[in-house]
Amino acid sequence: MLQPRPTRLRPFAATLLCLLLPGQSSFSQASGQAPVTLPVRPTPTSLDPDQRILHLLSRFTFGPTPEDIATVRSMGPKSGIDKWFEQQLHPDRLPATASDNILNARLAEFPALQLPIDKLMNRFPNGAEIRQAANGKREIPKDPAIAAIYRYHIDLYEEKQAKKNEAAKDTPMSTPNSIAAPDMAMANSKPTPPDMESPTPLNSNQKSKKPALADPNRPEYSELLTKAIFELPPGQRVQRILAMQPAEYEQFRSSIKGPQKAQLTQDLTPAQRELLSAFDNPTRTVIEEQQSQRLLRDIYSSHQLQEVMTTFWLNHFNVYIHKNEETPYYLVSYERDVICPRALGNFEDLLVATAKSPAMLLYLDNHTSTGPNSPAAEKQKNRAALGKPAKATSPGLNENYARELMELHTLGVNGGYTQKDVTEVAKVFTGWTIDRPKNKTVQVGEFKFDETRHEPGKKTVLGHKIKESGEKEGLQLLHTLATSPATAHFISQKLATAFVSDTPPRSLIDRMAATFRSTKGDIPSVLRTMVKSPEFWAPDTYQAKVKTPLEYVVSAARASGAEVTNPQQLINQLNQMGMPLYSCIPPTGYSSKADAWVSTGALVTRMNFSLSLATNHFNGIKPGWNIAPDQVTNPVAVEQQLETRLIPTGISDKTRTAVLAQAQIQDQAQKPPSTTVASNVPVPAVPPSPAAQKAAAAQAAAIDRQNAQLAGLLLGSPEFQRR
Repeated sequence: MLQPRPTRLRPFAATLLCLLLPGQSSFSQASGQAPVTLPVRPTPTSLDPDQRILHLLSRFTFGPTPEDIATVRSMGPKSGIDKWFEQQLHPDRLPATASDNILNARLAEFPALQLPIDKLMNRFPNGAEIRQAANGKREIPKDPAIAAIYRYHIDLYEEKQAKKNEAAKDTPMSTPNSIAAPDMAMANSKPTPPDMESPTPLNSNQKSKKPALADPNRPEYSELLTKAIFELPPGQRVQRILAMQPAEYEQFRSSIKGPQKAQLTQDLTPAQRELLSAFDNPTRTVIEEQQSQRLLRDIYSSHQLQEVMTTFWLNHFNVYIHKNEETPYYLVSYERDVICPRALGNFEDLLVATAKSPAMLLYLDNHTSTGPNSPAAEKQKNRAALGKPAKATSPGLNENYARELMELHTLGVNGGYTQKDVTEVAKVFTGWTIDRPKNKTVQVGEFKFDETRHEPGKKTVLGHKIKESGEKEGLQLLHTLATSPATAHFISQKLATAFVSDTPPRSLIDRMAATFRSTKGDIPSVLRTMVKSPEFWAPDTYQAKVKTPLEYVVSAARASGAEVTNPQQLINQLNQMGMPLYSCIPPTGYSSKADAWVSTGALVTRMNFSLSLATNHFNGIKPGWNIAPDQVTNPVAVEQQLETRLIPTGISDKTRTAVLAQAQIQDQAQKPPSTTVASNVPVPAVPPSPAAQKAAAAQAAAIDRQNAQLAGLLLGSPEFQRR
């Protein structure tokens, strides 16, 4: 749950925001408001060595940290940039760092994300699995803890159905013991190795009986129940909760106050916490863990280039997480097994892997595509001719994937293809579907080529003849697209737009495209060409890119040295900024250009976030400023320290003046009356009175707040918005 945060900007924050609004331009895609143009810092005539380091790190990390800068500097004033970049191109060779150890400990909180998809869905059933189990179409798992989750959600489903039936009869309803879908947020804590103690085993299809209660309607019942559960050892506590039926669980949920939610789970193992979270909402658990691990990797991983490129390709080959009930589960494998291992590999390998991914097959509907003259379609025609009812099969040829494959994944919108090419490509990929074996308890599967759905005959795409050869037709076409000059240009342009400027020079794109063609789509080679090109280092590219909400939120966490134990707080902020993770509905993905994200409303949201982060308003996210003790009461010195850490590229005098103005006013108001003591007169060592101690503590707290506000204003400044 979000902690209280500023609902409107403080006066001095509003003053700084005015610096971000020097002019109006075109319409903003992100917020629907008139966008603004961030002020541009004076362009240097050339980049000095430190600026070159900052430029490289700002483009290929989620924000440079002091540690990153020191690492590159230590590699040499001239060769450090090349060495660092080459190391990042081979993440498997990088030594583990303290930050990686923190990351591994955080990721250990999500054991579910390491499961194969069938086991993941079996353990965290979606709505379809619950409905099938309720209707007797699939067995409830034998594991007693998982079975308890199924029984609970079956009860909720049956109560909902009963309500619908009663409403359909238009008869008065008695008050049922039902609740809405639970929404209790279970806190995360450090992982511990012991396995969860399972509840008392029950027959897989047997429903637990409602525990006998003395009088559950008594006001003190919930309080007594809560106290009794909190006093149980971890394993027994989990057993007791999993044994609850909806009415009792709702009473328990409603009786738990804010701090108790964290207390309930803080001594549980990660697997136990996952079970309680799944008891609330299994699918939401999978989604939140997937989003959390993405942010944690971006913040903590020393393999920054790999994480940046993973994010780039996830956006390029976009899959909407809420496409249907299965997609969140497939998306776990899509990122883990398809995108991340190939983010710094070969483009054609990546293209083929995405084409065969169940996540992509579902998202763009190719799993249902059936050739109009395929054996499956002919069988339907024969049944219709005999007057027999049609069987439930796929609806026919689907062109969604074919169109996006050429327009968004390879050739680009001006890639020279026609509508006829789209139709022919769709025919090529008929039969590329998902295997759903009927003998499996969970109806998820891997890629399968179904010959009965494939359109027979030759196809012609972009003038290329494709002989009938089943699955090989698709592989041949993907090779043709991956090696097309139009694809080389389109991918190079998209990379240059993301990492150089919103309007990259044609000379750079052409050079990158030539490398793409000569290396047959080797991604590291294309990136090397970009970084070694003079256009990348041109002074007008320095700080020319505006951060997307994801880049802004992650870079703020990294720059502030925040300890992030609850990524959900940052996920909520991305939702407010209009860039929810894995939730771009159209296949275009999110834009990397400034005009999509910079508007008055968007900047207000960013400023509120930066102030809330800096002033420690988010539970589970604790920034660390490391201000020198001898300078903590000097706003000017504090600002200089914070500026060096948060914005090593520097800020304008106008921004610095606005940031310091209010701090200096507060500093004068908070200074205690000065007393002059002669240097030759000894001062007696008199212990301060309790009142004096209280006053000193209050003043120290006020100074800490002031310094945190300074940090928040810098994080919201126009210079921090850029990379």
